[in-house]
Amino acid sequence: MGIVVALGAGVWGLQRLTRDVLVVPQFSAQARAGAQLFDAHCASCHGTHAAGTDRGPPLVHAVYEPGHHPNAAFQRAVSQGVLSHHWTFGNMPPVPGVSQREVTRIVTYVRELQRANDVY
Repeated sequence: MGIVVALGAGVWGLQRLTRDVLVVPQFSAQARAGAQLFDAHCASCHGTHAAGTDRGPPLVHAVYEPGHHPNAAFQRAVSQGVLSHHWTFGNMPPVPGVSQREVTRIVTYVRELQRANDVY
């Protein structure tokens, strides 16, 4: 069983999700490893549990569901960066020092969060 995290109003500014709570599931072993990597490399912009901040969008969002942003898009974003196109946070720079294997673990974490929140 997972937990439910209440999100403060305005946590995403104008790009706010449509929900005020985020379900955090019991993660698989690979997703737990991905969560640690996410916290180290991604959370400063994408927030705790990928909920977004004023520096980066929430990844638990329909924009990032696999049909629109497949796993390969996350690999490219980390290795090459991304030009701003869905949000107004600005361009995402590449994230040096994160291997493809580590990105795969991070994506597993994000996908498990998405599934728990009906974004999949």
